[in-house]
Formats: sequence, C-alpha cells, structure tokens
Amino acid sequence: MSRLAKIGKAVLKTAGLLALLAVLVITISLAGPVYRFPDPKPFSGPDIFNPYASLDTTRGWKRAVLHTHTRVKPGWPVNECPYWPAHVDSVYRSLGYDIVTFSNHNELTSHPTDSALQVNVYEHGYNINKFHLLVFGSKKVIHWDPLLLFTTSQKQFCLNYLGKSADFIQMNHPYRTLGTSRGEMEKLSGYRILELDTSVSTENEYWDWALSAGHYSFGFASDDLHNPDDPARTAIRCGFIQTPSGRYEDLKAALLGGCYYAMRVPSGGDWSQKRAAVLPRVVDIGLEGDTIHVAFSEKADSIRVNGQDHATLKLVKDTDNCEYVMRLEDPYARITAFFPDGSVIYSNPFARYDASVGFVSQPPSVNIFLSVLYNLLLLGFASLLVWLAVKLFKR
Repeated sequence: MSRLAKIGKAVLKTAGLLALLAVLVITISLAGPVYRFPDPKPFSGPDIFNPYASLDTTRGWKRAVLHTHTRVKPGWPVNECPYWPAHVDSVYRSLGYDIVTFSNHNELTSHPTDSALQVNVYEHGYNINKFHLLVFGSKKVIHWDPLLLFTTSQKQFCLNYLGKSADFIQMNHPYRTLGTSRGEMEKLSGYRILELDTSVSTENEYWDWALSAGHYSFGFASDDLHNPDDPARTAIRCGFIQTPSGRYEDLKAALLGGCYYAMRVPSGGDWSQKRAAVLPRVVDIGLEGDTIHVAFSEKADSIRVNGQDHATLKLVKDTDNCEYVMRLEDPYARITAFFPDGSVIYSNPFARYDASVGFVSQPPSVNIFLSVLYNLLLLGFASLLVWLAVKLFKR
C-alpha cells in the first residue's frame, strides 16, 4: 500500500470515528422520560383572571428588554455579539429603556454598572432545533441539553428539569424553533412567559394554540439582540412593565403578576429618529365585572380581541379604546392594537378560572413502560455505536 493510500485510509478512519463519537454523544443526550400528556382542556370557571388587577394608572410603565446577547469571556463556543454588556446597556438606555437584562447562552452575565440590578438569567440550549429557554433566578448554569430534539417529551423534560432550579422560565422564539406545531404547543407546560412576535407576522398563533389548550402564559417581546450597532434590529420589540424598579425581586414579582404588555416597534429610521420617537402606549386596561376595557394614548388603526382557537371576538377601527364583554363560553380573550406608525401592542390574556383555587393544570405524567423501553433502545443503539467504533479503531 502506498504512503498516500495509507494517509487516506487514516483520514477516513479518523473521520469515521469522529462521526460515530458525535452520534454517540447525541444519543446519550437524548436519555429521559416519555410523558403521557393530558388532553387539551380550555379555561373555565366562574371568575375571570385579570393580569392588570394591580395597575396603577398614575405610576407609568418601564420599558424593558429581557432577551439580549453580549460579548462574553471566554466566549465559547462563539461570541454572539461583538460588544461587552456595558455598551449594550448604554445603547438601550439612550433609547429610553429602563430595564435591560443580559441573557447570553449558557452564561450568567454580571450587570456592568450596578450590582443591585443584577438579574440571573441565561438562554439555555445547544440543541440543533433551537429550542431555547430563558432561565430566570438560577444560581448556576445547567449545561445539559438534548442535542437533537425529536419528541415533545424531550422538550417537556427540559422544561421540568430546568424548572427545578429556576424561579420561572420563558420559552423563546417558538416561531423559529424546529418542530413547533399546534399539537406540541397544546401539550407543553412549565413555562410562565412566551416570547411573542415574528419578523413576518403579528398573529402569535402559537400563543393561542397553548392558551386554547388551557396552558396560561404571559407574553413578552424582545429583540433577541446580537448587534447593537444595527438600528434595524435594535429596539424593535420590547415590553412595558409596571414595577417600582429593575431590581430582580421587583422585576420577578411584576413578570409573574402579568401587569405588562408587549410591543412591536417600527424597525425603520436611524438612531436620532428612534430616540425622538413617541410611541403609543396603554393609558388604562383592566376588568370591571365581565367587561374588559383598554384605552391608548392615540388612535389605533384597529383593535382586535382574539380568543379560543385564535378566533376574532371583536374588531374596532380608528379608535383609541375598546371594550369587550366576556361571555361564559369565552375561555380567554387577549387584545392586539395596530397603530398608523406600524407599532403593535399585545396585552396579556384575561382568562376564565376559579379564583378560590387559581389555574389548575394537570401536569404530564411519566409513562413508565414507554420510558423504560425508550431508554433501553437508546442504550442498545449506543452500545452498537461503541462496538462499531472499537471495530473501526482495531482495523
């Protein structure tokens, strides 16, 4: 055998071993339970949950972004933003933001200017599917992650496992997570906030899929910032929160209480136009009896009330306010307002429930038989990969 042939054989052998190792690592990461998910059950009850019950119309709103990326050290596997947290923070502050949190991948990032404003939050997920979660309140990063998510049970296991060490979880960008479907959103639970809005749609159908199945969550919109030098991608999505401060305990209480709204902001314009922009805002929102009411600082082109299965319950045009009387057969209702400048405001949902017990959601249970069978199959496949690797190595 020529020297060149020997080198080629060695390269192929090494490549084969690396490929087997990669598949083995992915296979091992997929170990976990198989769940039995309860059937979808719409909200019901004699009372209506009002996320704006604590609203103080004299207090005003604090503009916030929860999902940003910065440069980190050592920046493994890659830095997703060329700038350090201090620069990212200063850009947002110059644009009128009151609260900025840094949610780097698998990294707890220190606040660059004020330790009192430290928010322990990171974006979890190495997986190929981009099933990413914002983990709030964890004291350390959990690096475990199934690298290729094939089933809803694997995603549910992530939510359950991370939830044990977190105060709460936000599910990020479901609209660009590989495999997101109505059936999946009807099953998944364990998150308290859902990231809203897409670059091409304001419908948020995936939110309605979950709400219609009886999984209550609040909605928030953020930039998922990767470059603060790009005005077309910076300060185009945000939330407005009623909270006395950006300190974590205040922020946590506000985010878990629901007194906030999400917003899409027009992406056009330069930095000076962004700084000078006067955005439409919610002046009042709440519930009186069974009547939802909302008022804005300026006229909207249209205000839409969505409910079960993404149905349009009411649509009004060219007005700055709207009322909707929730019927007994309405499991929930949420408001979307579209403004002439391109801004869109999304309210949190009002939902039927029994106030004496709160929202009752039956968690998925572990199917022991299928879990054992599934993990034995994984073990068998992993053993086969090891055997093939040994055979290849000995050749």
